[in-house]
Amino acid sequence: MKEELVSIITPVYKCENLISKTIECVLNQTYKNWELLLVDDCTPDNSAKIIKEYSKKDNRIRYFKLEENSGAAVARNIALKESKGRFIAYLDADDLWKSEKLEKQVKFMLENNYAFTCTDYEKITEDGTSLNKIIKIPKKVNYNLFLRNTIIQTVGVMVDTKITGKELLQMPLIRRRQDAATWCQLLKNGFDCYECPENLSYYRVVSNSLSSNKFKAIKMNWYWYRKIEKLPLWKACFCFMGYAFNGVKKRIY
Repeated sequence: MKEELVSIITPVYKCENLISKTIECVLNQTYKNWELLLVDDCTPDNSAKIIKEYSKKDNRIRYFKLEENSGAAVARNIALKESKGRFIAYLDADDLWKSEKLEKQVKFMLENNYAFTCTDYEKITEDGTSLNKIIKIPKKVNYNLFLRNTIIQTVGVMVDTKITGKELLQMPLIRRRQDAATWCQLLKNGFDCYECPENLSYYRVVSNSLSSNKFKAIKMNWYWYRKIEKLPLWKACFCFMGYAFNGVKKRIY
């Protein structure tokens, strides 16, 4: 049976030290029918040069450049528009996958007719050392659970657009939490997220990344609850307490 095309979306900004490893982990996939869409968000380093060298050698690697620095949401939306695959997967420029990630996740989704899945994932340091923290996704995540526990991690996500369409994957144009807001769009429309029950992804904890600034993350999470999801104050407070509790739990365990 012919393999379905998987479109992999990667925004690129200040990642020259890591982008080669990210591209290599895609090249090493046991599943071969993919396209990697890398969108240059006007990065000032040598990332673009590195990507172009890879794209010369493999036409599955597609390079795009934004006219001005616009953020990850714009970059991902451009890649989504240009994508040709049935399945959409997300791989940030500093994260990694195990070689069998695409093969196992596509198989799992087709066998179960799932539209939206996320693998378990492992946290690693900037130099790739394991932090011995494997984050397991609940077997099924619905909208209300996700508001309290934002456990769906972009590096593990795959969506079957034959079921969902592409429109729900258009990310809101905010600098932080645009991925969480997008998963909410899917969840609110009845597409629950199912665990692909194996650790197949690596989430890199980078010291200068947006997500590493906890105060800004907390502030943006509150903005997301109130302005994007438009939750009433009582529900926003309730969800925020769950978010804080689960955030501490993930750090301890």
